[in-house]
Amino acid sequence: MANISLVDPAAAPAAVKPTLDQIKGAFGVVPNMFKAVANSPAALTSLWGAFGALGGGTLGARLGEEIAVAIANANACEYCLAAHTALGRKAGATSDEMAAAQAGVSADPRTQAALTFALKVVRDRAAVSADDVATLKAAGFDDEGVVEIIAHVALNLFTNYVNVALDVPVDFPSIALKRAG
Repeated sequence: MANISLVDPAAAPAAVKPTLDQIKGAFGVVPNMFKAVANSPAALTSLWGAFGALGGGTLGARLGEEIAVAIANANACEYCLAAHTALGRKAGATSDEMAAAQAGVSADPRTQAALTFALKVVRDRAAVSADDVATLKAAGFDDEGVVEIIAHVALNLFTNYVNVALDVPVDFPSIALKRAG
């Protein structure tokens, strides 16, 4: 049971109804996370806008979802892990690739560099070094890609915190968290 009310899209206030309608158009339903965030029109507008902006970025949907599952696992966010695993599969990743990304691992060197960097940003509270950035660039990311990875981290931290703090009920197929070794 969520720690706050989930906004019913059918009875949503005018301030959030158009955004919830857009979300329903994109997903076919309004996922519970958006129903929770809809308690704040400003937060919902910000969240949906960030998803849209980053969805049109240079990283691509699949890498964005791989980053999201790694961060969700690091933050023990069962909601985001389930949602982004499903979205990653939709973006072309296999179940095995999403499971590997959840653990921060990829057979692709460019993806591995992005996952390593993103997890370092999360674990070390953004205290990355010039060498960390240089390693990411050596894997094929330019300045735009570096900033975009950090933007994905920030977006996913927000959604992880919303879902964990508010105990948002998972409405995607459940995925087990992996404990760090």
